[in-house]
Amino acid sequence: MTAPVVEQAAEWYEPGAHPVAPGVHRIPLALPIPSLHAVNVYVIEDAGGPVLIDSGWAMPDSRSALGSALRTLGHKLDDVAQFLVTHAHRDHYSQALALRGSFGTRVRIGRGERPSIEASAVPGGVHARQIEMLRRCGAADLAAEIAGIPGDPADEEDPLTAPDAWLDDGERVALAGRGLDVFATPGHTRGHVVLRDAAAGLLFAGDHVLPHISPSIGLEAEPEPRPLRSYLDSLRLVRDMPDTLLLPAHGPVTASVHARIDKLLEHHAARLDAAAERVRAGHGTAFAVAAAMTWTRHRRTLADLEPLSRMMAVLEIEAHLDVLADQGILDAHEEGGVRRYAPRA
Repeated sequence: MTAPVVEQAAEWYEPGAHPVAPGVHRIPLALPIPSLHAVNVYVIEDAGGPVLIDSGWAMPDSRSALGSALRTLGHKLDDVAQFLVTHAHRDHYSQALALRGSFGTRVRIGRGERPSIEASAVPGGVHARQIEMLRRCGAADLAAEIAGIPGDPADEEDPLTAPDAWLDDGERVALAGRGLDVFATPGHTRGHVVLRDAAAGLLFAGDHVLPHISPSIGLEAEPEPRPLRSYLDSLRLVRDMPDTLLLPAHGPVTASVHARIDKLLEHHAARLDAAAERVRAGHGTAFAVAAAMTWTRHRRTLADLEPLSRMMAVLEIEAHLDVLADQGILDAHEEGGVRRYAPRA
C-alpha cells in the first residue's frame, strides 16, 4: 500500500515549501525551460540539518526562491547539511555546486555521472557527442543546425565539477530518522539514481519516473551506447519493488510509482512497434523513421519541432531502433558513416 497523497497546490509549480510526508517538504524552483515549468527540490528534516534531494539551476532567482522557502521551514541556505543529487543535469546539480562554493555544503551524486561531469569541462560544447550521433542517424543537416546554435556560456565558463563523494548503487544513506536506499537507474543519464525510503513509502525519483511526460534518454555529455535498454531495465527494477508514493523532479506528487511505470512501459512498447513498422515501410535510418512519426501529445511532425526537440526525437528513435536490433527484429549496419536498419529476414 502506498501512502496517501497530501493536499497539494492547484498548480504543482506554485512557489513555496509544500508538505509531502512527515519531515519532508517539496520546493518547486522555476526553470528557464517553459515546457518543464520547475524542478522539485525535496527537503528532508534531519538532526544534523536539512538534507536536500536535488538543488535547482544555479541562477539568482532560483537561489532566492530556495532561500525563501527554506526560511518558512525555519532554515537558512547555510543550514543545509548535504545535497543528494539524482543526476548531473544543470537543473538538478548546478545550484548544489554553487552553494557548496558559498557555504561548503557537502554534495553527493551517482558515481555513473563521472564521465559526463568530466566531459563538461572539455571545450566543444555540451552537444558535441549528439552532433556526431545525428550524423550517424542520417541527419547531417540537423547536425549542422545544432552545431550552429550558440552554447550556454555557463557550460564554458562554469563547467560542472566533481562532488564531495559519489553515491553507489546499493548504498544506504543513514540519516538520523530514516534511511535512504540508493538504486542506480541509468537511462535518462548513465549515472541517474533514485533514493527510496521504504519505511515511509517514498521514492525520490528524479527524472527516472515523471508523472506527465516520458523523460529524454541519454541526453548528456557522454551518453552510454544503449540508453533505452538501460532505461527500460531500470523501470522494471523499480517496478519489482513494493509500491510507494512517487516524488518526481518535475510534476506533482503522485500516489503510485507502479501505475506510472506501467504507463511508461506501455508508451515505449508502442513506440517500438511504431518504429519497427516504419522500417518495414522502407524508412531505413533513425532520421527517416523519426520524420515518418508524430511527436508530442499534439501529434506534431518532426519538421514542426524546434531544433533541439528534433535532435532529441531523432536520438530517441535511434535508441528504439537499436533495442529492436538487439531483440533480433531488425538488422543494422553502417554504410558511409550512417547506421541503416532493415527488417530481419
